[in-house]
Amino acid sequence: MPLAYLTRREQFNAAHRLYKEGLSDEENFEIYGKCSNPNWHGHNYILLVTVKGEINPNTGYVVNLKELGRIVKEEIVEKIDHKNLNLEVDFMKGIIPSTENLAVAIWQQLKPQVEALKIALHCIKVQETENNFAEYYGE
Repeated sequence: MPLAYLTRREQFNAAHRLYKEGLSDEENFEIYGKCSNPNWHGHNYILLVTVKGEINPNTGYVVNLKELGRIVKEEIVEKIDHKNLNLEVDFMKGIIPSTENLAVAIWQQLKPQVEALKIALHCIKVQETENNFAEYYGE
């Protein structure tokens, strides 16, 4: 069977503050710049979830995108959209909510559900701004 990669795109909006506890506001500003604003700031994120698997000869699918979309919405978007990543998202508790850490946390949330579909999670890409994004491949 041929192996193919399939990507689902979702969007969410979220606020966050990049800072490390134990450091002063000045020290955090030195590390994170304006992203350490104590009053938070937000982004319109784009999430790309890429899976891989063999194409089923009976359906022509790697996976039904409707099912993959449902999982991404339930496990990520509904938990994170219009939320504060620092305060309201259970899987981000105690983690500096950088784009890199967000991509890793999303991978960890989705991996068991994706594997239950008998396919593999290949890549999580989180685009924070037009110019900045992080990719994670489970390494």
